[in-house]
Amino acid sequence: MPIHTVFLDAGGILVHPNWSRVSETLERHGVLVTANALAAAEPRAKQRLDRGETIESTNDEQRGWAYFDLVLTEAGVPLTARTAAALLELNAYHRQFNLWETVPNDVMPALTALRARGFRLVVVSNANGTLLSMFTRLGLVGAFDVIFDSHVVGIEKPDPRFFQHALEQSGALPETTVHVGDLYHVDVVGARSAGIAAILLDAGNLYTDYDCPRARTIGEVVDLIADGSWR
Repeated sequence: MPIHTVFLDAGGILVHPNWSRVSETLERHGVLVTANALAAAEPRAKQRLDRGETIESTNDEQRGWAYFDLVLTEAGVPLTARTAAALLELNAYHRQFNLWETVPNDVMPALTALRARGFRLVVVSNANGTLLSMFTRLGLVGAFDVIFDSHVVGIEKPDPRFFQHALEQSGALPETTVHVGDLYHVDVVGARSAGIAAILLDAGNLYTDYDCPRARTIGEVVDLIADGSWR
């Protein structure tokens, strides 16, 4: 059946951590690492976190801050009391404003292209309750039909109930929906458990041996969905 609805994860797909803010905060605590170095390290760190046993034994908040330790490690930054203090400061900012506040340049053109092809766009994201306010601040809200924040819903991926809730509330059907995410054991496994096909955005090309369609950029996601070649 043709796809009518595209579910999209937020972090890693639509928005990314503000690596400049992270770098500047670390520098105030005496830790020198560039924003570019952190961004380059991020795909490897994320892939290290994306393990079935890790996902099953942690929640999204716990994984979020283990993720930053892994990013620092992959960037060659030793974990010390200084890095811990910087991350504590960043955590406080994230709780209030959401640190995933950088919108890549290719996101809006991709969303416009999907909308032009008639797809309904729905955000299905593990978040901390600030997703709607952050999307409003970034001017993203109008691009979507519905936005689901796991903290507000009370269920998070990979629990299939979160996807089922999104289907019911958005009026979508699993067989005509595809989910786009950046973590195999959260997004692909979770979507499939709800009967939804999934595409993994694998920016670092690190998931070559995984059993799912992959794209390197959100622009490639648009092409895959449009031509149906991923199915």
